[in-house]
Amino acid sequence: MHQLPEHRPGAVVHLPDGTPVYADQLPATFAGPQVVHQHIHQAPPDRTVQRIALGSGVGAGAVAAGVYFGPLLIGALTAIAANLAFLAFLALVLGWGVHTVVKSVGGPEGTQAAKNVRKATARRRRG
Repeated sequence: MHQLPEHRPGAVVHLPDGTPVYADQLPATFAGPQVVHQHIHQAPPDRTVQRIALGSGVGAGAVAAGVYFGPLLIGALTAIAANLAFLAFLALVLGWGVHTVVKSVGGPEGTQAAKNVRKATARRRRG
């Protein structure tokens, strides 16, 4: 029994619900709301998220995700835009090719049909 700490009188306090606790384990008294002044200075766009994450205590995972996935997202969006531009160009070339082939193979009836379509669309625009 010599290894146990000595009982100090007054060290045990009973809470309002009757639970006994040691006085040195009680929380500190509430001194009002804590005011945190946070200054976010202007930074380059690729660093702002990382600085906010570090300042708010999010941790290295958020910083690593911002560093890794930021450029990855920009690269993916650029690749998608390039693919769409290529597909639009391909559709334009194929449409021009089909138009040229139909126009050359159609003969005089095809030429007259194209003129009729042009006239009909012109009339529709005017009136």
